[in-house]
Amino acid sequence: MGRVRVAGFAVSIDGFGAGPEQSLEHPMGKGGKDLHQWFYPTRAFRSMIGKDGGTEDRFASAAMAGFGAFILGRNMFGPAGDDWGGPDWKGWWGDNPPYHAPTFILSHHARAPIVMDGGTTFHFVTDGIEAALAQAKAAAGDLDVKIGGGVSTVQQYLKARAIDELHLVQSPIVLGRGENLFVGIDLPSLGYRVTEVVPTGLATHLVLSR
Repeated sequence: MGRVRVAGFAVSIDGFGAGPEQSLEHPMGKGGKDLHQWFYPTRAFRSMIGKDGGTEDRFASAAMAGFGAFILGRNMFGPAGDDWGGPDWKGWWGDNPPYHAPTFILSHHARAPIVMDGGTTFHFVTDGIEAALAQAKAAAGDLDVKIGGGVSTVQQYLKARAIDELHLVQSPIVLGRGENLFVGIDLPSLGYRVTEVVPTGLATHLVLSR
């Protein structure tokens, strides 16, 4: 059985994992794209968008590797609201999302699964985080399950003590507003400790394990 991991989850210096006022224009909230400046130059990111080249970064490569299933919060799939961004909405990523594995979306609104190019199928789970995790583990087999975000989803799985490893990327920006990962979260009490710190020119990588 694989592990349950968060990998490549970027936060600002003041702890925000997304900016305020998410919208079609600002999927990560205002200022949220700046959290990922460390990722954009890497070979891993460029290959995701069909481009060659890029820098080598082991954390970027590991952020999407070794996973047999993914779990995402509702807003990671589409803008908030009952219409899912419209009747033809199939996610933020186009016809070939970067997951290439079964991907479970936490939601209060039922929807039939969506089969995408490249091996991604979106499944919409309406009966809670435990049900989503059980389905994801069954789909992943011996591979890991990635809790892909957003902030609320990571918080829920942290509080449930379901995450084995948490890789945070502290980006050198401040957002001031948005969704703060650490509000209401006592990581030491939940059993997490820092096991690796790697500073780079664009961010500091922090790995916490239980």
